Amino acid sequence: MSDSDPYLWLEDVTGEDALTWVREHNQPTLDRLTTGTRFSELQSAALEVFDTDDRIAYVRRRGEHLYNYWRDATNPRGLWRRTTLEQYRTDSPEWDVLIDLDAVAAAEDENWVWKSALVLRPAHDRALILLSRGGADASIVREFDLVSRTWIDAADSGFALPENKSDIDWIDRDTVYVGTDFGTHSDGKSALTNSGYPRVVKRWTRGTPLESAVTVFAGSVEDVAVQAMYDDTPGFERHFVVRSTDFFNQEFYLLGDSDTPTLIDVPTDAHTSVHRQWLLVFTRSPWELNENQAYPTGTLLVFDHDAYLTGNRDAEVLFTPDDHTSLQNFSFTSDHLVLVTLRDVQTEVRLLSLSDWSVSELAGLPELATISVLDTDPDHSDELFLSASSFTTPPSLLHGTSTGGVAPIKQSPALFDTNNVTASQFFSTSDDGTQIPYFVVKRDDVDSGPTLLYGYGGFENSMTPSYGAVSGRSWVERGGIYVIANIRGGGEYGPTWHTQAQLAGRHLVYEDFASVAKDLIARGLTTSEQLAAQGGSNGGLLMGVMLTSYPELFGALVCQVPLLDMKRYHLLLAGASWVAEYGDPDDPQQWEFISKYSPYQLLRKDADYPKLLMTTSTRDDRVHPGHARKFVARMEELGHSVSYYENIEGGHGGAADNKQAAFKSALAYEFLWESIGPH
Repeated sequence: MSDSDPYLWLEDVTGEDALTWVREHNQPTLDRLTTGTRFSELQSAALEVFDTDDRIAYVRRRGEHLYNYWRDATNPRGLWRRTTLEQYRTDSPEWDVLIDLDAVAAAEDENWVWKSALVLRPAHDRALILLSRGGADASIVREFDLVSRTWIDAADSGFALPENKSDIDWIDRDTVYVGTDFGTHSDGKSALTNSGYPRVVKRWTRGTPLESAVTVFAGSVEDVAVQAMYDDTPGFERHFVVRSTDFFNQEFYLLGDSDTPTLIDVPTDAHTSVHRQWLLVFTRSPWELNENQAYPTGTLLVFDHDAYLTGNRDAEVLFTPDDHTSLQNFSFTSDHLVLVTLRDVQTEVRLLSLSDWSVSELAGLPELATISVLDTDPDHSDELFLSASSFTTPPSLLHGTSTGGVAPIKQSPALFDTNNVTASQFFSTSDDGTQIPYFVVKRDDVDSGPTLLYGYGGFENSMTPSYGAVSGRSWVERGGIYVIANIRGGGEYGPTWHTQAQLAGRHLVYEDFASVAKDLIARGLTTSEQLAAQGGSNGGLLMGVMLTSYPELFGALVCQVPLLDMKRYHLLLAGASWVAEYGDPDDPQQWEFISKYSPYQLLRKDADYPKLLMTTSTRDDRVHPGHARKFVARMEELGHSVSYYENIEGGHGGAADNKQAAFKSALAYEFLWESIGPH
């Protein structure tokens, strides 16, 4: 493809010509895929999963109450509500509804989608509510009084921000840190980074105009983002600033008196946090503190925070990885540090005592389950909320303490028949000899047939076993084979599983995924004609590469909210924030390796491509819908047919409510059954 791009006009997100093109491409897809009985069955089955009242209402503790955001058929936009632990333990808790977003949206004639709520501590009487239009990343901010159940308007000195990719955090009842589009900063440059996030953070006092807020820190427009936060831990109250210089590197500052920042001298690529008197550092590359202190990638270290700032480097090693085991995340209770690790993509949990860092086991955990820490209350108790699930076991909510153990208090219903369904782990061999784990989920009476391979492979995101009620109903229960690939780019084996696939190593992601596809065929589980793959966002880029570089392996591909034009990705919406992952296409040396896989530029007229369903969202303000639009236009120019659907709402997730999510799911599975299913 030449340097000139004839389809730049499709990057005009809401332009009349572009939207006309979208509608003209949507309709044939809808006419072909949504009119049959099977589509209706798939949609109804998915919607029942999303809307069922029997699913777990996951909660987060804020003071004496447990808060939950709930969407169902009656409340498609959702209810923000709360209850007590005593009530929550019952089969039918009494919920106190704080905000009915359906009512708010109707009264204001806006397509509001819930984003989050920041509740003021310790009073828990005010909240900053973030709402987006149609599910976009950009949101408005409003203040809500939890006592009177009313919005506090800006005219009444309430904190309020217009639609933007803002960042806001409570300091106290009358003060917040805020980063937003302040326009032109005093240095003459935009207050936003090139990625569209705040680079300037200010302290804003109630009752004063936003324009008078006091600047506490300003980064560079080349940064990804800057944010300030207040640590209100009793006895350890502190202010911090985090400057993200790229997606994986950040500078961590302690903000002192007179807003003087003190850089905490740790590796910029490390995950750094402070809790009480401790500074925790999780290394993402080898760290040589001195000739006597060297720590491998994936090590968790703890230091005395105040002593570290004065030059003391005495460290306690809390976790050291090995070839099979990596640390995924950690959380504090009042008396323990909870470590969640993966051993060959299987979850393990261990407890470390805060008094002496001794190791113990958490009682009450189910075997062979993926465990996630959902919530803790470290300032007040050892309370734990955990989720446990597997490919064939519906999620359960575990509650208890790190000292006394946990037990199930909520259980999701079995939403598809798993009595004769088995999940197995296999390993393929990638081009460089690396063993790549993957999971196969199928009915026991199915030896081979239509197979759906799912992957992501980026940003250190791990693909762990979990209960897929929609994929179970729509695919496995109907006789399909479902596969999850744990390819490099993720974090299944620690940071190096990701870092080796950044930048010039990006080809490893695609070689790994192709190796899984080849292994599935070699094992006789499927054929290339009956093998499909699916992925979204970074996984959508993966699908684009499979189409252009490995078309012979697949019969069909589902490519969702994708990056595809890697020559221009850094110029579109949040794309500049991902240069640390993919590289800078304006740098000739980096474009050299990017160009070898960039799908948009590699489309060919003479290729025999698998069938393709391309989906995106007009309201996606993270990955530009122009990627999908231009790719489809180019394919059609070259004589290839594509099924295309663009949701006018939905944000980066592609769906603004449960009904849209069910529709999007049914569209993909109908396409897959039509493309690679039995005929």
